[in-house]
Amino acid sequence: MITHNRREQLLGTLGRMTGLPDAAPIVLVDNASTDGTADAVERRFPEVRVLRSRRNLGAVARNVAVREVSTPYVAFCDDDTCWQPGALTRAAEQLDRYPDLGVVTGRCLVEPGLAEDPITPELRYSPVPGPDWLPGPALLGVMAGLSAVRVRAFTDVGGFSERLWLGGEEELFALDLAARGWWMCWDETMVIHHAPSAVRDPRRRRQLGIRNTLWTLWLRRPFRSVLRRMVTVLRSAPLDRATVTAVAEALRGLPWVLRDREVVPAEVERGLTLLEDSQRKSVARRYVG
Repeated sequence: MITHNRREQLLGTLGRMTGLPDAAPIVLVDNASTDGTADAVERRFPEVRVLRSRRNLGAVARNVAVREVSTPYVAFCDDDTCWQPGALTRAAEQLDRYPDLGVVTGRCLVEPGLAEDPITPELRYSPVPGPDWLPGPALLGVMAGLSAVRVRAFTDVGGFSERLWLGGEEELFALDLAARGWWMCWDETMVIHHAPSAVRDPRRRRQLGIRNTLWTLWLRRPFRSVLRRMVTVLRSAPLDRATVTAVAEALRGLPWVLRDREVVPAEVERGLTLLEDSQRKSVARRYVG
């Protein structure tokens, strides 16, 4: 679990996670919070292992946590998500049963009404081809806070990119898993609740999301796909200062992006192409805020 300056919501989440009938050991990375988060957790939940980062590592804090575990699998949990009873057991069973399965992602219900997250149709009806043994729709993208990951697969790709930091960081992670032969799938019976935090900067999140989406395109897709997807991404965002800033940040990263560019294998690219229609229509992929 990772957190930054969301003490009260985090404490509520930990109360629910530690009270699960199939509760698992928890490693929490506090991303340089200034609201007393780490101290409060240590007082109230002494069974939780707290790692204090001196700076906000964003999603890369998950890499720090994974290095500290000795289990074969980890379930990622944000401070505003909560795995439901039986979900952790289900994830472990799927990863036990299928050794080539790198990630299993669950079904997200948004509190307080428990409506399905808008991303759900993309997962439930994923057109990505997969092997017959796969226990659910094959994916080429995951949502970290809803996913259990095989540690060996995670370390195989080096975890989450330090360059991307936060915001759509899962896309590059998933493409690198697929390129190395790891499979990802969705499991409808594995349920996670999400209570979106009000403590966030939506405009900065949008900037990071656009920047990281462009970087991922440039890093892993053939040039013809890069051009096609860039048009779709930029058309979905308002033409304002935040979007312009995101594109400018992305362009400043071009030197390292071109150095690190490694196009995904043809079979992965075919799956990504099949996904484009549902991504264009998805209300979950509108860069607003």
